[in-house]
Amino acid sequence: MGSSSGDLRYELSQNAYIKLVLHSLNHPTSSVNGVLIGRISPSNDAVLIDDAVPLFHSHLGLLPQLEISLMLIEEYFSAKGLNIVGYFHANERSDDYELGGVAKNIGDHICRYFPQAAILLLDNKKLEALKKSKDRSAVTQVSSVYIGNYNHESL
Repeated sequence: MGSSSGDLRYELSQNAYIKLVLHSLNHPTSSVNGVLIGRISPSNDAVLIDDAVPLFHSHLGLLPQLEISLMLIEEYFSAKGLNIVGYFHANERSDDYELGGVAKNIGDHICRYFPQAAILLLDNKKLEALKKSKDRSAVTQVSSVYIGNYNHESL
């Protein structure tokens, strides 16, 4: 799965995709979030998202827990040559297609350290459809990619 931002592409691995979808499906009545782990490609033309680390499925705005989580994740993955390269979020309500204030703040924080960060907002209607049908089309194809503070495009 990939997306493009001008000359920069975003490639989401199957492992990362499965983790963020399962985290969202496991908590359908809660907002959920997590970070995307990866690196810039050797040719500097893509952000390679290799993994996703689910964070919270309630009380997303608890700053001390978030700060500690981000520090531990960064320390663990930096030893493997990887960094936090983005953020994923699924809203509590299926008809909510906007990043809330807490999600925007977390995304902006990640963008300060990794300016090319992708902020994924999952489409809850697609997640619901995924549970009810045998359709296994990618949920992130209709998710928004946010770069900085603006909605850039759909994956």
